[in-house]
Amino acid sequence: MKSRKKWSQHLYKTPQDRPISATSSLSDNVDYLQRSCFYTDDLITRNLPYNNNKAMILYLVSLSDVEKIQKAIVEPLLLLKNCSVEEAVPVNFKKTNNLVEAEFALNAGQCLLVSEGSETIYIIDTYIPVKRAIEEPGNEQVIRGSHEGFVEHMQTNLHMIRKRINHPNFTVRQFIVGRLTNTKISVLYINKLAKDELIEEIERRIRSISSDSIQTPGFIEEFIEDTPFSPFPQVLNTERPDRVAANLLDGKAAILMEGSPTVLIAPATFFSLYQSPDDYNTRSLVGSFFRLIRLASFIIAILVPAFYISLISFHYEVIPIDMIFSVKSGLTNVPFPPLIEAAFMQITLELLKEAGIRLPRPIAPTIGIVGGLVIGNAVVQANLVSNIMIVVVAITAISSFVVPSNEMSTVLRILGFPFMIAAATFGFIGIVFALMLLLMHLCKLESFGSPYFAPFAPINWKDIKDTIIRVPRWKMNTRPKDAHPSIEKNEYYSREWKNNDKQK
Repeated sequence: MKSRKKWSQHLYKTPQDRPISATSSLSDNVDYLQRSCFYTDDLITRNLPYNNNKAMILYLVSLSDVEKIQKAIVEPLLLLKNCSVEEAVPVNFKKTNNLVEAEFALNAGQCLLVSEGSETIYIIDTYIPVKRAIEEPGNEQVIRGSHEGFVEHMQTNLHMIRKRINHPNFTVRQFIVGRLTNTKISVLYINKLAKDELIEEIERRIRSISSDSIQTPGFIEEFIEDTPFSPFPQVLNTERPDRVAANLLDGKAAILMEGSPTVLIAPATFFSLYQSPDDYNTRSLVGSFFRLIRLASFIIAILVPAFYISLISFHYEVIPIDMIFSVKSGLTNVPFPPLIEAAFMQITLELLKEAGIRLPRPIAPTIGIVGGLVIGNAVVQANLVSNIMIVVVAITAISSFVVPSNEMSTVLRILGFPFMIAAATFGFIGIVFALMLLLMHLCKLESFGSPYFAPFAPINWKDIKDTIIRVPRWKMNTRPKDAHPSIEKNEYYSREWKNNDKQK
């Protein structure tokens, strides 16, 4: 029990919680650092005498740049005589006398320089990040506009955002979360534009995260969102730097995590999940048309199966007389009620979708062929479902895939099931009742203190110009109020040349 307690204390110590001062003994300091890493095999220790003094460098070969250590640390210290470390080493470094801080730096890929007779430990930047090429995200492709996407290296992601917002007010705040993973998180915002209360609330929630492990931005999202049991995402997920920059310019904040290309944007609204960069890369008329189609897909995806069940179960009189005989003939040999029929096809669709994702890429397209042709044709011929149900499920699936947010697309398919149950129980009355509950939930929901269903709850007519439709850019002379930006007026959108032509 005693050894377990000691292990627990070592496991959760941090440089701030439990500082341990270094001594002037080289062997004692090196021995502590080796024991703290449990003599791991990838820990390299190397004698490096300089200025007639004993010294040693320590680094993890799996994280550090060995070539950089040789050229920027070893060679200068061996060649230059009567020269301090500050003068000899040409790379970034910091000094500390805290052994726990040195231990954490060592595990972060830094190189440590420890010398005899000195309590100062030099932490030299030698971390070598493994980066992949910048390419367009597969789940957020656009026709026009930037084709850059985030990667797993935070500094590269910051570079892509900074080159789009070249202003001194662009601010980055960094945090460390996860007692075992020590995950680096950055909060980005534009100072004096983003509301101070919003930034303070985001930082407060991040600091309050108490967990051993933070592996993905999904972990962070679950820790900081307002209503974790709501089906609707309350932060916006994206892998596009242009989308992040646009939201920062609206007074919102972004959360980056080291090791993930996904960025969280807060606060989020229902309508922000239906906005795409293509809306702003095309003329306003075209962008408004496609945005209306996306918003219509929300109604279609959750209501079409429920509407079909209501018609077949309760409201045959609504079907036109010319169609009622064909509908009835298609249902004559189907042994299941409409609810079972619709649920069976929806679950089959989800199985095919998951199979297409999990299978290797060369094989995945065959699932669409098997599902669309073989299974679809077989279940109709076997009289398990009707022809109309195949059409209904196809329309529902297409409508759910129109949403730019993959998470919102999944939410639509999940919401379809309670609507189908309500329709099978009470018909049209059940659908209306379910819609009322959904609308009340959306109106009540908040994201970091901002109304989720803005600008309709509460109503704000000025913000509708970039919600259901998109007016021309030069008409957007105010920022959306959902994030409560400190500067609402945008004074730089104008068509001054048009006024000059009129004066002439």
